[in-house]
Amino acid sequence: MKSLSFFIAISSILYTSAFTPHNFTKKTQSGIDSSKALKEKYHLSLSAHRGSSMIAPENTLATFRTVLEMGVDYIEIDVRTTKDNQLVILHDGTLNRTTNGEGSMKNFTLTELKQLSAGKGYGETFKEERIPALQETTQLIAQWNKAHKYQTNLYVDCKEVAPEPLVQALKADKLLKNAVFYGSDDFLLDLKKVYPKARLMPSLNKPQEMAAKIAKLQPYAFDVRWTILNAELVAEIHKHKVKVFTDVLGVLDTTTNYKKATTMGVDLIQTDYVRKVYQTLLESN
Repeated sequence: MKSLSFFIAISSILYTSAFTPHNFTKKTQSGIDSSKALKEKYHLSLSAHRGSSMIAPENTLATFRTVLEMGVDYIEIDVRTTKDNQLVILHDGTLNRTTNGEGSMKNFTLTELKQLSAGKGYGETFKEERIPALQETTQLIAQWNKAHKYQTNLYVDCKEVAPEPLVQALKADKLLKNAVFYGSDDFLLDLKKVYPKARLMPSLNKPQEMAAKIAKLQPYAFDVRWTILNAELVAEIHKHKVKVFTDVLGVLDTTTNYKKATTMGVDLIQTDYVRKVYQTLLESN
């Protein structure tokens, strides 16, 4: 059986050269400048949902590399555990939607998953794209951060993973300190026991849940349901020195909502359309 280190070594060879200062492109600088400008003008950060670039398949190294060049503060990843206890990036619990495999992913080893294409729906262009191991992903982002003054962090959706190996993996590539962690309240409590300084981000679906969650979890941020957001709620959350993150996804991923987020004082929006956000809030003004 091929070890995880084999896959990591191959990925490192393929991607390291792309992020050296020698290969720093005008497109990369433009993305970084856009991200900086968004924070300077609106105090707003962006997270790329499942690393979405709308160019390459979700939750793959190809889309992560593309969205890094677009310039984002966070890349959201979904972490799951394989049959042989390796951590991988995959949103669904089954393989059917995004790969040419079928069935529950936790019934497969990492080596078996690496035989599948993660480019389903993208024709021949991404046929060779594979489900990435978490460590491949952290290495890619760490290489990017090392080559650039502007840093991109991880927004970790803890789908099916134990706290200990997750913390170890992010710590190995110096991505632990600034990562934010989304999951159930119980998982986040367990994570805090393993890493007390973890930046927890529980969901907030009802305003009346806020006080209890702050007391229980001492969160870094709330993932606030968009439909309950208003300027008053944002201000109330900020009084407790907690940030407001929110998803504008699917039918909510609109130019109107990008603008509304800035007027409410939201700290971060998660989107599938990074470039559209920049075009709306920076280029159209």
